Amino acid sequence: MSDATRIHCPKLRKKVMTAEAAAALITAGSNVGMSGFTGAGYPKAVPGALAERIRQHNAQEGNKPFRINVWTGASTAPELDGTLAEVDGIEMRLPFQSDPICRDRINTGKMDYVDLHLSEVSQNAWSGFLGKMDIALIEVAGIREDGSLIPSSSLGNNKTWIEQADKVILEVNSQQNAKLEGMHDVYYGTAMPPNRKPIMMTHPADRIGEAYLRCPAEKVIAVVETNSMDRNSAFKAPDAVSIKIAEHILEFFQKEIEIGRLPKNLLPIQSGVGNIANAVLEGLNDGPFKNLTAFTEVIQDGMLKMLKSGTLEVASSTAFSLSPEGLKEFNENIDLYREKIILRPQDISNHPELARRLGIIAMNGLIEVDIYGNVNSTHIMGTRMMNGIGGSGDFARNGYLSIFVTPSIAKDGAISSIVPMVSHVDHTEHDVKIIVTEYGLADLRGKSPRKRALEIINNCAHPDYREQLMDYFERACNSGGGMHTPHLLGEALSWHQRYEETGHMKPKN
Repeated sequence: MSDATRIHCPKLRKKVMTAEAAAALITAGSNVGMSGFTGAGYPKAVPGALAERIRQHNAQEGNKPFRINVWTGASTAPELDGTLAEVDGIEMRLPFQSDPICRDRINTGKMDYVDLHLSEVSQNAWSGFLGKMDIALIEVAGIREDGSLIPSSSLGNNKTWIEQADKVILEVNSQQNAKLEGMHDVYYGTAMPPNRKPIMMTHPADRIGEAYLRCPAEKVIAVVETNSMDRNSAFKAPDAVSIKIAEHILEFFQKEIEIGRLPKNLLPIQSGVGNIANAVLEGLNDGPFKNLTAFTEVIQDGMLKMLKSGTLEVASSTAFSLSPEGLKEFNENIDLYREKIILRPQDISNHPELARRLGIIAMNGLIEVDIYGNVNSTHIMGTRMMNGIGGSGDFARNGYLSIFVTPSIAKDGAISSIVPMVSHVDHTEHDVKIIVTEYGLADLRGKSPRKRALEIINNCAHPDYREQLMDYFERACNSGGGMHTPHLLGEALSWHQRYEETGHMKPKN
């Protein structure tokens, strides 16, 4: 494919226009499905042009507010979420976001937000639960002569959006590496019950679909040429807390191998995004583990290192989330990586059936966990949305091992990540197998609630809060109430209330 033009279909070449002209085709109140997943493969030009159009419209006295509903794969970037939220252009957002302006509008009630398991978004769209999709706005790396689309640096929900939308706007981004072509595996065999059939995949390296996205030329109403990089956030070097958490996990893996519960090459790993995740990946790369595989949502810098060293044989994902250095490394060595990376739609990368069949080792972060193992991964103090549940629930409930990691404290010790009762539940105690902080690892498998409480308090709680947690637990056990999961209902959320009132979870002496 020549870099002189990425549009080889004559019919679609005739539909090339400016971002402003394409944005004018999106009307107020539209449901717009946009590409993008963790800052990769999102449209770069049309959202900004649309935001400017909205700003001008809303500035005119007497006009009804111009807002649209934005559906994506996951989080995107300031050029999409931020710019539209800043002009109050988003009525409803789903299924995951990480933009600070969106977050503020969600938490002040100015924007509706639907938080969904990422594996279920497509099914919700197929079923009509989300309403009719009017327009799909999709970034691609190129258009082939037959009109099929070369996907970009993420697949996310692009297949579903193109299928479900009445009209399609394409952004063809020549900044995306042309050698992405062939790296994707787009599965077209998904069906609704009762016609659903097993997905024929038994290994993360299995290819079950096609390399390209199908899109009828008559659906396409605009093609916009761009030349813009994905958002690439720098990763910080792992700090002492992250390194300690990684050490606990690696030691746990080694013991599981010795017992015989894990093979020497482990099982396919799934890893959330962030510095702790990268610390674990670096530890795996430096450790004794070989011939590993990954079946995950996002490929970040740590996985590139593992693929290059040969520690990781293959990585199946739906998107990249690379630092500037990671992107440079990927582009310079793409011939190596294209043989080891497969990008899939997120309804496959996060599919519960595949997570269960492959025996995924899921490693994800949390905001808080209570002494019985219930995890809150979305809400601050029970009411304020952080980002969303993402794909953690897809893997936690269905994987072989569900590991949740967190520093033991936040806000310089004002908040304990281990609390008597979580202020919001995303993952119940039934789905949480392992909790890890810098102080240790709590293995909750096969333990009753009271034994889980002792395991978590003694192994994971920060020393500044350990005595306070034990005092709560012991008094709950002696309260004369239910002894299966002892609680003091009048105090269960008092730590959160105290923080809201005083700025600290510990009582004043």
